[in-house]
Amino acid sequence: MTLIAAGTVVTAEGVHRPGWVETAPAGLSAQPTAGRIVAVGSGTPPRRPDHDFADAIVVPGFVDIHVHGGGGASYTDGVADEIVRAARFHREHGTTTTLASLVTASPTDLRTEVAALTDATRAGVVAGIHLEGPWLSSARCGAHDASQLRNPDPAEIDSLLGAADGAIRMVTLAPELPGSSDAIERLVAAGVVVAVGHTDASYDQARAAIDLGATVGTHVFNAMRPLHHRDPGPALALLEDPRVTVELIADGVHVHDALLRHVVATTGPGRVALITDAMAAAGLPDGSFRLGTLDVDVADHVARVRGQSTIAGSTASMDRIFRAAVADAGDNGALAAAVAMTATTPARTLGLDEVGRLAPGLAADLVVLDGDLQVTAVMATGEWVVFEDDKKFARTPDN
Repeated sequence: MTLIAAGTVVTAEGVHRPGWVETAPAGLSAQPTAGRIVAVGSGTPPRRPDHDFADAIVVPGFVDIHVHGGGGASYTDGVADEIVRAARFHREHGTTTTLASLVTASPTDLRTEVAALTDATRAGVVAGIHLEGPWLSSARCGAHDASQLRNPDPAEIDSLLGAADGAIRMVTLAPELPGSSDAIERLVAAGVVVAVGHTDASYDQARAAIDLGATVGTHVFNAMRPLHHRDPGPALALLEDPRVTVELIADGVHVHDALLRHVVATTGPGRVALITDAMAAAGLPDGSFRLGTLDVDVADHVARVRGQSTIAGSTASMDRIFRAAVADAGDNGALAAAVAMTATTPARTLGLDEVGRLAPGLAADLVVLDGDLQVTAVMATGEWVVFEDDKKFARTPDN
């Protein structure tokens, strides 16, 4: 067993100053507690701790439900080594649970990518697959290959679901497309979370999609019909419905800080999932990259489709997103809200019941943050993550 004490520990019960967490290593495979949290508590730990982070904050491992790559590697290429490398980059930044997002591609390429990520899901590298496309609006396609966009087709949906064998956990689609209603019902029946995004839907069309079972708004405000006083569009429908979790990219680029604060204040952190929407450029210097079939240039840590003003995902990691969500590390409410939006809410949204909280019986996934909320250590399923080099990772400036 490993006993961890810290100046601050954010558990399922609240913020403890000080607090402690006891975990069991994954190597104890014969034990039912292997790789899990054994106990949590407030105040003085029950025995001398194995690790004492007196000036640090311990939070649950981050859960990122929308990410395309990082550290120079991409989930969209269908290459096993690249998938591992991208997941490892984000794990070093505290993301212990990753939903790998694919972008719009041809039917053949999409099946190849799904097959590779299905293998990675079975191996525990990622927690599943998010199909962001190809059933998106051409008017709001953002950094997706418009030539490969198509309407939802029952045969293609069934083929992908069959190939993934349960690995597809979320699908983003535009509900105004012909065939979308049948697609939503088909996906929900298969246990897939349906998200509304990259859409030019009206308010009523978005409401209809929610009534059919859509429960997530993909990076709300981005790549969707904007809010208008006579045509409120999909954003208002997603924000006002308590059945919906709204994704927000809190990188200081995609959504203004004031709007982020307003959404959190009005919907509550229990309905907000902060995401990175990171691409391969995350963690690397400015330069040229690819997102699916599109060329992307990164300048001042902002990714854009080459020759366009269209933003192409982000270069953020979840620790940076967490810092953006916390106004004051000494404020218990701010810490609890940030933990909810970067771990608890996204995990619950996808039905990932064993992650997202520090509580007995759940996976021993946690992040140790210093006073500046920089990652100093990460534990995944009861084992400390070994960073690739002494520098741990290349930090990029917060926006």
